[in-house]
Amino acid sequence: FGSTPLHKMSSLMKLYQVVGRKAPTATDENPPAYRMKLFARNEVMAKSRFWYFMHQMRKMKKTTGEILDVNEIVEKNTNYVKNYGIWVKYNSRSGTHNMYREYRDVSINHAVETLYNDMAGRHRSRNKSIQIIKTATVAAKDCKRNSTIQMHNNKLRFPLPHRIMRPASKQVRSLYSANRPTTHFQ
Repeated sequence: FGSTPLHKMSSLMKLYQVVGRKAPTATDENPPAYRMKLFARNEVMAKSRFWYFMHQMRKMKKTTGEILDVNEIVEKNTNYVKNYGIWVKYNSRSGTHNMYREYRDVSINHAVETLYNDMAGRHRSRNKSIQIIKTATVAAKDCKRNSTIQMHNNKLRFPLPHRIMRPASKQVRSLYSANRPTTHFQ
């Protein structure tokens, strides 16, 4: 077993905006620039995915093009839970499938991270075979999935069945107790 190398440790997916274009030539001195938003673990992976998609859509690749700018897009407010809709295309063992998924989270980065873990668990799909087509913040009335809708109840409560009573401070704590603590409440 042993420890996991640093390059194998998973970090959170981040949203990047990559701007690139074909390298200027004598015939085309000012080629058009293309902007793409994509999710990657770091800037290097974001650039790599940019060239992967650009090669599919336009006659461009890394050797004939240049990256103009790479920016990480950070969400403004991550203090409250939002509903995120994510449109996905992925390759399975039997073919290519389109899918719409909904997640509740405080940021789109966390929702996409959950998506990748969910797709790996439910569909055995690898990160490379998943392409995120579109993401959106979905209003509560527009949600479709039951797992998301069930959380929209204002009177939703979660029981705390296994609470451990703790002293107010270290000074009032007793070192020994005559009987075991009761942690299960009805």
